[in-house]
Amino acid sequence: MTEANTLALIERYIAAFNAGDSEGMLACLTEDVAHDINQGGREIGKDKFRWFNGMMKRHYREELTDVVIMVAQGGGRAAAEFTVHGTYLETAEGLPEAKGQKYVLPAGIFFDIDNGLISRVTTYYNLEDWIAQVSKD
Repeated sequence: MTEANTLALIERYIAAFNAGDSEGMLACLTEDVAHDINQGGREIGKDKFRWFNGMMKRHYREELTDVVIMVAQGGGRAAAEFTVHGTYLETAEGLPEAKGQKYVLPAGIFFDIDNGLISRVTTYYNLEDWIAQVSKD
């Protein structure tokens, strides 16, 4: 896969995220995608990714801005750095109570690309920063 094709793939994935289009995101993934959840475990497969997206939509409304995409030579790996602008909609287990709090935080995703699709999604953000922002009165 060329660097340009990888760039276009990651742009489609992020555009689908911002549109709330879970199926559009899933169309960018391999069937056996590895999803590394921030400060959590690894889940394998589109079905688990679909479930995760559903859970996220229930608890959060987010948009990614200031997106910078970096693609490795050969197009087999990529990374995206961005700012998350979100609203905490419904209390998630083990986290502070949701009251519609707004938050803004830097984050990033690392990607592996295989046969023209994303085979790994690894997300990183500062959970302590997020907790501090949604815990303010």
